[in-house]
Amino acid sequence: MPIELLGMIATTAGSESKAVEGPAVDAAYVREFSRAHEEAGFDRVLIGYSASSPDGFAVAAAALHSTDRLKVLIAHRPGFVAPTVVARKLATLDHLTGGGRVAIHHISGGSEADQRRDGDFSDKSDRYRRTGEFIEVLRRTLASDEPFDYHGDFYRVEGAFSAVKPATDAGIPVFFGGLSEGAVEVGAKGADVYMLFGEPLADVAEHIRTIRAAAAREGRTVEFSLSTRPIIGATEDEAWKKAERIYAETEAVIASRASGGTLTFARPAQHEPVPVSADRLQQAARRGDVHDERLWLGITRLTGPAGNSTAPVGTPEQVAEALLKYYDLGVTRFLIRGFDPLGDVREWGAELVPALREGARLRDEAQAAQREERVA
Repeated sequence: MPIELLGMIATTAGSESKAVEGPAVDAAYVREFSRAHEEAGFDRVLIGYSASSPDGFAVAAAALHSTDRLKVLIAHRPGFVAPTVVARKLATLDHLTGGGRVAIHHISGGSEADQRRDGDFSDKSDRYRRTGEFIEVLRRTLASDEPFDYHGDFYRVEGAFSAVKPATDAGIPVFFGGLSEGAVEVGAKGADVYMLFGEPLADVAEHIRTIRAAAAREGRTVEFSLSTRPIIGATEDEAWKKAERIYAETEAVIASRASGGTLTFARPAQHEPVPVSADRLQQAARRGDVHDERLWLGITRLTGPAGNSTAPVGTPEQVAEALLKYYDLGVTRFLIRGFDPLGDVREWGAELVPALREGARLRDEAQAAQREERVA
C-alpha cells in the first residue's frame, strides 16, 4: 500500500531547540510552512491541539487555502464541542476546499492540567469512553441519511442530522492514538488510522499486534502511523554532530524557561500522571540513547514525557531505510517533523521524501512478485 507522508505545521517557528519569537499567530508563516510541505512532497499536515493554542480549524482552513493538494489532519479534544457540531464543521470545510483533504485526529487528553484549563475535570478512563462515544456520534452524523437518536453516558441527541456530508466517498478519516487498555479499546472500535510514537522496532511490532487483535475482535482493521523527528546530514558523522547541536540548543531553551523564558514545547506538570505512550518513550530512553542502530532518544530523555521526540539519525538514505523497517511491520503513514521546522521540511523534500517513496514502492513490488510466485 502506498505510504502517506505527514508533516506538522504550527503558527510560529518554535521547537524544543528553538525559542518562540513574535506573535502567537503568524499568518505569513502558516502559509509559507504549508506551501513548503506541499512543495516537498508531503501528503498531509497535522495541526496540533492544546488548551492554549490557536484554533486548529482556523489554522487548517488557512493551510488548505494556501495550497492546492495538501491535506490536513486536525487534532481535536472531545469534550468541549458536540460531535454533531464537529461533524458539520469537518464536512463544510471538506466542501469548501475541494473535497478529500480533511481528516480528524482524536486526542482524549493526557495532561490533567491542560484539560482543566478548558474546564474539564473528568478522569482519564472517562475521557477515553467519552472519545469512543464522540467518534460513534461523529460517524453517524456524517453518514446518516435520516435523523437519529443517541443515548450514551456522555452524549445524548434526538433527531440529529447533518444536511452537509463529506464531499467525497473517502469521507473524513478518523485518526486516534493512545496505548492504555482503554485507549486500545476505543481505537480498535473507531479509528481508521492508529497513531504511534517512534519507539524501537520491537516495541512498535508489539503494539501493532495488540491493536490489530483488538480491532479483529470488533470485525475491523486499522492502519498505522508512526511519528518521529528525523535528523539528516550529508554523512552519518555530520548527522550525529547535528544531533549533538540540537541537544545543546534544547538544553539552552530549557534553561531559559527555568529562568523565566517561554517554553516552546509542552511538558506535563510535576506530579501529574504520565500517559502510557509517553511513559513508554521514557522507558526506552532509560534503556539507552540509541536503539536499532540509529533511533536516537537523547531529546526524549532530556525533555521528559512531552510526546513525539525520538529521532532517526543518519544520511537521507539511512534514515529512509530505518523508517521503512517500520513499513515492513505494517506502518503505512509516517509523521515527520523537524527541530528546525521549516528548514527541515525543505531539506527533506530533496532526498528523504523521495527515498521513502521509492523504498516503499520497491518493497511493494517485491511483495507482489512473491505473491505471484506462490500462486504460480
